[in-house]
Amino acid sequence: MAKENQTLPEFLLLGFSDLRALQGPLFWGVLLVYLVTLLGNSLIILLTRTSPTLHSPMYFFLRHLSLVELLYTTDIVPRTLADLAFLHPRAISFWGCAAQMYVFIVLGISECCLLTAMAYDRYAAICQPLHYSTLMSWRTCTAMVGISWLMGIITATTHSSLIFTLPFPSRPVIPHFLCDILPVLRLASAGKHRSEVSVMMATVVFIMVPFSLIVTSYARILSAILAMASTLSRRKVFSTCSSHLLVVFLFFGTASVTYIRPQVGSSVTTDRILSLFYTVITPMLNPIIYTLRNKEVTRALWLVVKRQVPSP
Repeated sequence: MAKENQTLPEFLLLGFSDLRALQGPLFWGVLLVYLVTLLGNSLIILLTRTSPTLHSPMYFFLRHLSLVELLYTTDIVPRTLADLAFLHPRAISFWGCAAQMYVFIVLGISECCLLTAMAYDRYAAICQPLHYSTLMSWRTCTAMVGISWLMGIITATTHSSLIFTLPFPSRPVIPHFLCDILPVLRLASAGKHRSEVSVMMATVVFIMVPFSLIVTSYARILSAILAMASTLSRRKVFSTCSSHLLVVFLFFGTASVTYIRPQVGSSVTTDRILSLFYTVITPMLNPIIYTLRNKEVTRALWLVVKRQVPSP
């Protein structure tokens, strides 16, 4: 990365230091959301491992998605809470910033790939039911998860290497609460074009391409649903897809607005609100969506509660 004989700069994260009156409420709000996120995603992981009714490819992917969400929010939120508690901007080391961004990219790209794998699983189950066990064998599912993590690692390694070899000012100031790609890239004093091209290529590949594959899968699923004669069958099939669809639109919607929208004229406040939504709020909503809108998960949760609470 940087040359050994150069002094590596420290980055100053401004966070929400310009919103002093809101830092107290923000601290308690973010802390509450973080605790709910830890509880909800840990519960999903526990249920999908221990409940025999949830030992299927769909819940295998869901378990890994919950693991990604746990790690994703833990990469960002503890540092954000510490900054909010101190009430003033705090420095983060060069390697600390690089590590946060690296983990952030690994998990973000892995989530893109996992959501695409889950869409393919629903397509195979609904449109190719006779071949489902072959298409979604455990070897295939494990390979899909492994490829998801591998794509995240490759992308993060490439991006981090490109960005953190750029020259930075001696005291760079990031008007954000995390070391996100675009805010850090804007600080580089030269050679930004190569990294900007890389970022845009990765955006197209890992946001638009997976989203297009998901839309294609659900277009075929919708066609299969409309061909069903029974209204009850249509409703049952749609209920198995609605949770995933909602999570897809939450994730890809915020990611697209953040990384694909024109950066000219965008405000720091808007950037922080969008980042707060997809790093803090969305990881909390996902387990709630899957628990409330999925009868199998709700039933498994109820059985666990019944086993833990002694009958009178």
